[in-house]
Amino acid sequence: MDLRIERMADALVHYSLNLKKNDLFVINSNELAIPLIKVVYEKALEAGTYPQVFMSPTGLQEITCRKGSDDQLEHVSPITKFTLEHADAMLTIWAPRNTRALSQVDPRKQSLQAKAERETRKITMKRIASGELRWCGTLYPTDGVAQEAEMSIEEYEDFVYKACHCDQDGTADAWKKMSERQERIVEFLNKKETIRIVAKDTDLTLSVKGRKWINCDGKENFPDGEVFTSPIEDLVDGYIRYTYPAIFHGREVQDIKLTFKRGEVIEAKAAKGEEYLKAMIETDEGAKRLGELAFGLNYGIDRFTKNTLFDEKIGGTMHLALGNGFLEAGSNNVSGIHWDMVCDMHNGKVYADDEVIYENGRFLSL
Repeated sequence: MDLRIERMADALVHYSLNLKKNDLFVINSNELAIPLIKVVYEKALEAGTYPQVFMSPTGLQEITCRKGSDDQLEHVSPITKFTLEHADAMLTIWAPRNTRALSQVDPRKQSLQAKAERETRKITMKRIASGELRWCGTLYPTDGVAQEAEMSIEEYEDFVYKACHCDQDGTADAWKKMSERQERIVEFLNKKETIRIVAKDTDLTLSVKGRKWINCDGKENFPDGEVFTSPIEDLVDGYIRYTYPAIFHGREVQDIKLTFKRGEVIEAKAAKGEEYLKAMIETDEGAKRLGELAFGLNYGIDRFTKNTLFDEKIGGTMHLALGNGFLEAGSNNVSGIHWDMVCDMHNGKVYADDEVIYENGRFLSL
């Protein structure tokens, strides 16, 4: 057994999810993540929980999108709803075999499936915001994600476990220290009302007045390393160019340019994948608006790997997500999608209430 998997499982059970005796604990994953699933399951039993594993074989989503009728794509499983409504804690382990399995699927079918996810997403977000559900998402290294990142599997494992602080003893302590650093940034941003982002082909102003900034310190994503909020839905104006490719449901869209007016996307362009981009924006009314504004603060993640879990945390970046917002941040935006798009800020500036607070990828005084 790789000692790094043992450290990761221990941090997930005791730090991220803080599992307690009698918790109803659900693990969602596929067969490729079995080594991590087994260790998490064992540690969950030791913690006195009632663990349940839901194993979805790789390839099922592709089959559903290709063969499913519109009614089947829009169907909301009562079993899924029941699980989301009753679990005390939930761990999602992503372990894709083929990151591009959905790249040739009809965008309209993916949009229908996203609409169906709107109801379950709403349940999940509400319970997370209220503290009723402790949820965490992580990734188990596979050949598929290693190839996407243009690394060998050994190199990618090293990258993942380093980003998670599992390459050394004291994993939980390392996350506690990051939490303390990020909390100072949260306290500073909570006093601000307006954020303006300026970079190449980007000048975007957002209102965050009354919204709450959240410290992401390894509790809901693992790895983590960001602070985020949800901007006021109808007070986003200007334009932004995303310098990194945006990956969503196995589809890659390159060189995205969005223009906002009173919070809504009024123009969307892309060098590659523009049809898919526009189809996702038309998923529902909430998909046209921003659900998240965030700073990436994990400077241990120093390269783009085409995996949002890591890319949105890259130190020196910002990401803004179209679609569903966060109740705990004060958002009212509801959507079947939540699409994070990452922007490199190493040559940019951020103003808060007309004062430069962030430049060339770092906060100036925090």
